[in-house]
Amino acid sequence: MNRPKLLLHACCGVCSSYVPELLIPEFEVCVYYENSNIYPQEEYFKRREAARTMAEGFGLPFIEAEYSPDAWDEATLGHAEDAERGPRCKLCINFRLDRTFAFARQEGFDWVATTLSVSRRKSVDQINEVGALLAKNYGVSFLGRDWKKKNGENISQERAKDAGIYRQDYCGCKYSLKKRIGE
Repeated sequence: MNRPKLLLHACCGVCSSYVPELLIPEFEVCVYYENSNIYPQEEYFKRREAARTMAEGFGLPFIEAEYSPDAWDEATLGHAEDAERGPRCKLCINFRLDRTFAFARQEGFDWVATTLSVSRRKSVDQINEVGALLAKNYGVSFLGRDWKKKNGENISQERAKDAGIYRQDYCGCKYSLKKRIGE
């Protein structure tokens, strides 16, 4: 029996350490790393390698989108002072998921999902609202789930720690880094 093809947008290795196992029984999963928001570029590479390591651990294909921080900056222009989970975050989620949906449609995937909602730093309502709209626009189904439920974030953190992969301490963009270091 053929399972539907699902493109899983992965934000990092931590969030990718648990979500795939929930999807594999029902879907043919491919991990898609689109994170042009990550700053600085060295951080992007660390998160990419951690996500790749987790995908390989599940035996899943891993595809990296083009890193386009200038395009991300343009998409979030004028929102430098927005609070975490505010309008800038919604624009960021839209930017990354829009590129994910475009790739999914181009490559014939049936579904898109994202690991973003496993993080306490992200609003599942924002993610699912953006995903539902993009699903309509692209004609690709969106699997909107709150992966934090049933202790999902803690399980992800523990698995990432056990795997010895890179575990970041800020959301990822230059604005969240600035806030973390107190500038």
